Amino acid sequence: QVQLVESGGGLVQSGGSLRLSCAASRSISSINLMGWYRQAPGKQRELVATITSGGITNYADSVKGRFTISRDNAKNTVYLQMNSLKPEDTAVYYCNADLATVAGPLHYWGQGTQVTVSS
Repeated sequence: QVQLVESGGGLVQSGGSLRLSCAASRSISSINLMGWYRQAPGKQRELVATITSGGITNYADSVKGRFTISRDNAKNTVYLQMNSLKPEDTAVYYCNADLATVAGPLHYWGQGTQVTVSS
């Protein structure tokens, strides 16, 4: 089991930057996959970026070249650096951790952090 706490959201102007943090309640070195998702009002939750325990990253096309996901196993924290923000990036951003078990993967979510980009 793992608890996730996001921070770093806020209000920023278009073209600005924010860095989100996701602090885990236990070591993340053995967590195979962690990621960030977002949900805008009236829309489904969508993948933003993921990172494996080996450091392999994956991004949604809409954020490629602007967002960077990273993980610091020593701090049990995953980050999302967001640059060149656009109004369409406005959403609640959620941290996710997928734990592999014998019975199958378990998915854990944080409470979310609001990101608002003004035009």
